[in-house]
Amino acid sequence: MALILEKHKNCVVIKIQFEKLDAIISPDLKAQLVTVNAEGAKNIILDLSEARYCDSSGLSAILVGNRLCKNAGGKLIITGIKEPIKKLIIISQLDSILNSTPSVEDAMKLLSELETSK
Repeated sequence: MALILEKHKNCVVIKIQFEKLDAIISPDLKAQLVTVNAEGAKNIILDLSEARYCDSSGLSAILVGNRLCKNAGGKLIITGIKEPIKKLIIISQLDSILNSTPSVEDAMKLLSELETSK
């Protein structure tokens, strides 16, 4: 399976199980993001620690997730970003739009802090 889902109290973690987040995986990721959001998840953590490559379709899927979470009053947080993907995000000028943390644990801590500060 390309994607592993973990449901938590205040978020859903989606872990990509492939080295490439490209046109082969992106449609599945978009569909999963839409489904999870429609089921009521407003906070999604996207774990990219296995991914070493991302193309424009992968970025598109990430942006779909970001928009869905934002519209639901939540956050999409990307974790485990490798250097090539980080460079692509910076080149695409999406680093100021997308939220990221080094690990899933850090993302959960950030979400908890955001919930507490409301």
